This record gives sequence, structure tokens and C-alpha cells, in this order.
Amino acid sequence: MGGEATVTDARPELVRQYLAYWYSPLEPYSNFIVEAADRYELDYRLTTAIAQQESNLCKIIPPGSFNCWGWGIHSEGTLGFDSFEEGIETVSQGLKEEYLNKGFGSIEEIMSKYTPLSNGSWATGVTKFMSEME
Repeated sequence: MGGEATVTDARPELVRQYLAYWYSPLEPYSNFIVEAADRYELDYRLTTAIAQQESNLCKIIPPGSFNCWGWGIHSEGTLGFDSFEEGIETVSQGLKEEYLNKGFGSIEEIMSKYTPLSNGSWATGVTKFMSEME
């Protein structure tokens, strides 16, 4: 009985199950979300948790924008993406380059730049959603 033990990465499945539970249109992209997180050295749950906080996992977004993260949405207009993949890639890269690389390491520190007018509820929500994916 010489079976081989294999190691599989459970993270994409954890993300997929979370997205499926909430009926998110991002569910088919769970592998891509984790791959982008790895590319940019992010916690694999971060972009999904931000999407939950910002758009109820892409259920409340500007039509045709594929922008689930509130990324580049301000008084002058709304940044849109051509696809969910482009949004995931852009936001993941932006979080790495504009937040982590500039010393915004904790969820509270990210909030101070991402949504500076938040009373703390943004960080509380993102932290809660991340813990739900463990």
C-alpha cells in the first residue's frame, strides 16, 4: 500500500466557499485571487474581505465597472476595469505598491489611507470578513 501523500493548497477552496456562500460573482475567480495575493505578497483573504466591505462581494458596484473594491471611486468619478481579473490584479498590485510597500501594514493603517473618513468600521469589517475565511 505505497500511496503517495500530496499537499494541496486549501486557500483557493476557502475563498471559493466563502464567495459561494455569499453568492458572489467572484466565485469563479478564487484561484486567481489567491495567485494574485501570492504574486504581491498579500494575505490571501485581503482583497476578498475588502470586496465584502466595499460592495457586498461585487453585488453593489457601478454598472459595468467590475470594481468590487471601491478602488479609485471618488467625487470626480469611478475607476472601472474591463474584467474581474483586471480588477483583482490592479487592486492586488496597488495594495502592495501603495500600501504595504509604504508602511501601511495593518488593516487599521490601510484604512487610514484607503478610506480616511472611516470611523473604524471599515477596518472592523475587513478584519471580521478575513477571520470568516480562516
